[in-house]
Amino acid sequence: MADKKEQAIKLKNEGNEAYKKKELDRAIELYSQAIETDETNPVFLTNRAAAYYEKGELEKCREDCLKAVDVGRQNRSDFKILAKAYQRIATSYEKVDDYENAISFYDKSLAEMRLPEVQKKRIETGKKLKEKQRLAYLDPEKATEAKQEGNKHFQKGDYPEALKFYNDAVKRNPEDAKIYSNRAACYTKLAEFRLALADCEDCIRLDPNFIKGYLRKATALYGMAEYTKAADAYQKALELDPQNAEAKEGQRKCYAGQYTIPKDPEEVKKRAMADPEIQAIMTDPAMRLILEQMQEHPEALQEHLRNPEIAQKIQKLMSSGLVTLR
Repeated sequence: MADKKEQAIKLKNEGNEAYKKKELDRAIELYSQAIETDETNPVFLTNRAAAYYEKGELEKCREDCLKAVDVGRQNRSDFKILAKAYQRIATSYEKVDDYENAISFYDKSLAEMRLPEVQKKRIETGKKLKEKQRLAYLDPEKATEAKQEGNKHFQKGDYPEALKFYNDAVKRNPEDAKIYSNRAACYTKLAEFRLALADCEDCIRLDPNFIKGYLRKATALYGMAEYTKAADAYQKALELDPQNAEAKEGQRKCYAGQYTIPKDPEEVKKRAMADPEIQAIMTDPAMRLILEQMQEHPEALQEHLRNPEIAQKIQKLMSSGLVTLR
């Protein structure tokens, strides 16, 4: 038995020399002889798998690696050998851009032993898979369909549902400035001003001459009480269209907000309550309960904004300065 093992090791070593010289067929022949001489050593199988890999015979490579795992388990081999066998299978799948299977076998390798190089490859392959999936999802035509569906829900005042379709549209076509603009308007209705601002920046980056990008950026900034920055955004819009009524009115409101809205909370309340519409909102028991919930649980805001009527009232309170969201 010892003589057979020694003979098998000798054949493996000769196979290694042939492998180094790129004499792959000869290496495979020698490794095969080693396997026949000693069927208990999984290394002979993983070495032959490496030769098959180099030849591009990936299915044979995987078969040998799986056999190596079985032989290794039966003979209580080092876990590192099993991990390396699974790693080789993963690499063979990655070679043909089959990242799903590659990740599966990298995970199996890591379950045997957490080798640093395998951990690194697992992370890299995960990124490749995400990018592959992202590219596969791109479809400008379907993006347009999703945007149109989003517009329908937006017009109905169902902003959370509209957002779902705008999100899908962005994934389908991340180079369409108008989709970011539409989603920014939706975020603004949901009082998610920072997210709206980010979308406006993307919109402007993609199409610097699209005026709605600046108008909606200004609206988001105004909602954040960033009146000076909002006025600047309206000015950018006016540079594109000097007669734009929305930009002119928006800029006027910004200057009014910057210089005439009192900083004292009591003064803000006094001025706001002079508005009959504000009075009606603030004396409505249901609205008072909603405002209390928002104060205690800010996350409740998104749920209330699903109701178009409530959303309109909250927007009115925000414009008056009684409700501020940061």
